[in-house]
Amino acid sequence: MPIHIVYLGHRDGSTVIVPKRSTARSLRDLRGKTFARPSKYSNQYLVITKLMEDEDMKPDEIKFVDMPPPDMPSALAAGAIDAYFIGEPYAAKAELNGTGRVLYHAKDIWPRFVSCVLVVRDELIRDQPGVVRDLVRGIAESGEWAERNRKDAARVAAPYFRQDQKLLEYVLTTPLDRVSYRHLTPTDEDLQQIMKYALKAGILRRPIDLSDLVDRRFIPTDIQPAAIK
Repeated sequence: MPIHIVYLGHRDGSTVIVPKRSTARSLRDLRGKTFARPSKYSNQYLVITKLMEDEDMKPDEIKFVDMPPPDMPSALAAGAIDAYFIGEPYAAKAELNGTGRVLYHAKDIWPRFVSCVLVVRDELIRDQPGVVRDLVRGIAESGEWAERNRKDAARVAAPYFRQDQKLLEYVLTTPLDRVSYRHLTPTDEDLQQIMKYALKAGILRRPIDLSDLVDRRFIPTDIQPAAIK
């Protein structure tokens, strides 16, 4: 496809949730249990694939089911599933309504995991490079602003996410590194790790050439992190 990755959106920001009453302390404690994921092709499943490798487990030891993210908190509360792994804020919802607790944050399993990327068509890169540069800078600057002003970021984001502001504030502050909007330059190591676990999970059938997947020329170098407020 005539596209390139030009930047990241954010890192981490996904959470494994189990019922509040659950005695599980690790993935091994979920053997034989029903575990919801967005799909086999989701980034969450890549993280779980790494965790299964870390804990010497096989995929058939857990009953994975695919489920729309908004349905996961209610399914957990109803006892239809025993755990789920999803991007925020659908994990924090179960925490705040008292039905779920955190088993893992993505950052605990795979530090600085790439949650999403900005992909741009080559024709836009060719014909309007200034637009691409402004778009990437906008993401970089707004991410840095969000890191410094997390409560304000929750307020600004609430209408777009159509979520309660207090829920988003909880996601952005509990803990502060639950989701990260820094270190958004995609590295070769990031891509190699993703490919490794995509192969292991059966998402990719064979290794692919990663050398021409990323175009880093639009990434600003003059945005300096500051202390989180």
